[in-house]
Amino acid sequence: MKRRRHRFFREDTVAPLLTLAVVIGLWWLGASAVGVNHSGTNDPASPATTAAPAKDDKTTSRRRDDAARAGRAMPGPADEGFVRSGPPVPVTTAAGDVDDIRATRPAIPVAGIEASDLRPTYDEVRGGGSRRHEAMDILAPRGTPVVAAVEGRVAKLFTSVAGGLTVYQFDAAERFCYYYAHLDSYVPNLTEGETVKRGQIIGYVGTTGNAPPGTPHLHFAILKLGADKKWWEGEPLDPYLVLR
Repeated sequence: MKRRRHRFFREDTVAPLLTLAVVIGLWWLGASAVGVNHSGTNDPASPATTAAPAKDDKTTSRRRDDAARAGRAMPGPADEGFVRSGPPVPVTTAAGDVDDIRATRPAIPVAGIEASDLRPTYDEVRGGGSRRHEAMDILAPRGTPVVAAVEGRVAKLFTSVAGGLTVYQFDAAERFCYYYAHLDSYVPNLTEGETVKRGQIIGYVGTTGNAPPGTPHLHFAILKLGADKKWWEGEPLDPYLVLR
């Protein structure tokens, strides 16, 4: 008596199962070769899928530091600015610092402006009362020459969303940084590293950055530098106390 073959082992059943097994095996081998684990996510140990470490270059550092400066028309977090990699080093200012600067007889940084024309704006609030100005605004017609307040080196020429066209200048002893913002333009051929004399033209009054278009003025700030001489960082002093 001929024994009947069970339907499970019929050729028309076995062939598709074998084909499916081969396909699954090939998929498994291929997935392993490209570093994909079998839960469907990238294999973190695979060189092809490991993310490169973030580059902590100058541009990144600048953005962090500028975020802290947004209230002083310094380059803000949306600029090509600087990020602080740690808390700022405390810098102490005192009346003696103001006296030291006054002893150098700094020039009023806008041509044709007298001391009697200056107005104290250091403690005025900005941003809906959320921050202090920590600088002095000197109003003048667009294109009025902006001059170096003291003799010293041009540390940086910088363009930012907040300050517009700016100049950072160190004094000769590199104790203080003088910041000139919202310039309409630089004087031709002004370069970083150049030493400028007191009263030398470095640019022209304008409204670049976040200045009101109808109110050209110079945003002028003085910062006491720390030991590392970072041009974008320092403790602010009231320019009005220096120039009045």
